[in-house]
Amino acid sequence: MTKNNQPTKKHLLKTGEKLLFIVAGAFIILAGIAFGIMQYEMSTRDKPIFEQHTHFDLTETGKRGSQIYRRQACSECHRAMAEGTNMGNSLDGIGSRRSVTWLENFLLEPEKTYGDVTMDHGKSPKQAYYVALLPKQDIHDLAVFLSELRSDQGSSSSPVPPKGESPFIDSMVKTWAPNTWKEKYTDIRDKKASSEGVK
Repeated sequence: MTKNNQPTKKHLLKTGEKLLFIVAGAFIILAGIAFGIMQYEMSTRDKPIFEQHTHFDLTETGKRGSQIYRRQACSECHRAMAEGTNMGNSLDGIGSRRSVTWLENFLLEPEKTYGDVTMDHGKSPKQAYYVALLPKQDIHDLAVFLSELRSDQGSSSSPVPPKGESPFIDSMVKTWAPNTWKEKYTDIRDKKASSEGVK
């Protein structure tokens, strides 16, 4: 009741609003169920659900770096060799984009090397501050390990597009690139992925 002893009106949902909430709720529930099924399926299958387009061939130094990576619990945030979580950047294929020197510098001085603020790497109280405090040999071994996580040409983590014809890329080049470019430049798809893209 209000001051004037008038009953207050309840604002009931209209039929369309009720339907909208029901549809949205059903969608959220179905998405949650589908995500749970996918996670269960991924963890119990012998083969990965998605085709892998990254590879690694670890040297002895890389193997030591891999052990350091596991010991330091890097996989709690990162994914490497198809294991770990996706909370942070996936490291599979990073060796096709970054050199050992760049990776070593990043592990020692993350924000200076990256050229911007990072979420978890940097000075305390950032969560992964301890990485920069590791012994220099451990940091080197870790950088070598990361540099040996390579992308196959054409994968989403590769700096080199797929080899061969791509109707989309070819049509864009044909539409926008001057004819003189074909004489001056080589198609990057014809270069070897292993020698491209490492900065």
